Amino acid sequence: MMLLQGFNRGFKRALCAAALAMLSVAAMPALAQFPNKPLRIVVPFPAGSATDAIARILGQSVSVAIGQPVLIDNKAGADGAIAGSEVVNAAPDGYTVLLATNSPMSAVPALRKNPPYDPVTDFAPITDIGRFTFFIFASAAAPFKTLQEMISFAKANPGKLNYATGNTTGIVSFAQLNALAGIDMTHIPYKGEPAGVTDLVSNRVQVMIATVTTGGPHAREGKLRVIATTLPRRSPAFPDAPTMAESGMPQFAIVSWAGLFAPARTPREVVERLNREFVAAMKRPDVAAALEKQAFAPTPSTPEQLGAYVKEQKEAYIRILRAAGVQPE
Repeated sequence: MMLLQGFNRGFKRALCAAALAMLSVAAMPALAQFPNKPLRIVVPFPAGSATDAIARILGQSVSVAIGQPVLIDNKAGADGAIAGSEVVNAAPDGYTVLLATNSPMSAVPALRKNPPYDPVTDFAPITDIGRFTFFIFASAAAPFKTLQEMISFAKANPGKLNYATGNTTGIVSFAQLNALAGIDMTHIPYKGEPAGVTDLVSNRVQVMIATVTTGGPHAREGKLRVIATTLPRRSPAFPDAPTMAESGMPQFAIVSWAGLFAPARTPREVVERLNREFVAAMKRPDVAAALEKQAFAPTPSTPEQLGAYVKEQKEAYIRILRAAGVQPE
């Protein structure tokens, strides 16, 4: 009898183990086969923007590597919150990811009383992508050629200079610049850099902080002036453009970055696969060369490193904006 009971207990344990194994096997195919359909990269800015260009460069390389199409989906507007919300509400399966910048991930939480998501808890970080090179461009018809000349003109003519922004990097940068310099300029917001640069060329606005992707071609043609770069060192794209510190603004501290994110609750195995593919893409010579042409510096990372950076930048933006007198709305 005891032998029979022992046999029954052993048999039950074996059945339970088999059932658990079957459940595990049933859950594995989706992960093991990932990706087995097209990926979608949601971009918070319009086609033609620097972020769009970066997404397309990386997407093409990753598509070849995984044997699946990588689609670019531009969801511009609301400082990137539209794109961020799109991905937060997507299925957490790794097929929809966000190539985010500091606009949706740092500025939106700092500028809104009720942001639509929390960048720290509502996303699964995948990898840091890199740092944008921003320049202060001026219309060729503007009555100044240097940052200090612009500040002097703005002080002598309060409210008469129009500055354009196509993203929250521009908004936050000008908020800090205006506060540090003690100047008053009129803000003309745009949904993206391309439209703002068009009006800058025609002198409807006189100054704008933008990337080399949108402003660079016009500057090389002499239609815009490059006053300064916001990076801590000069850029090879425009080596004659001084840094903010060289221009008399050493306190200026805005960094523009990009990272890749999936919805929260995306399986760790999927996050790790995406991390491997995008990090490998950034290390390919052809991709590195294409990114360099955009004056974009890749900074691949682990998911944990990106997560820590997002938290740090969110807190930094809040401090900078409050110090500049900007309150959430």
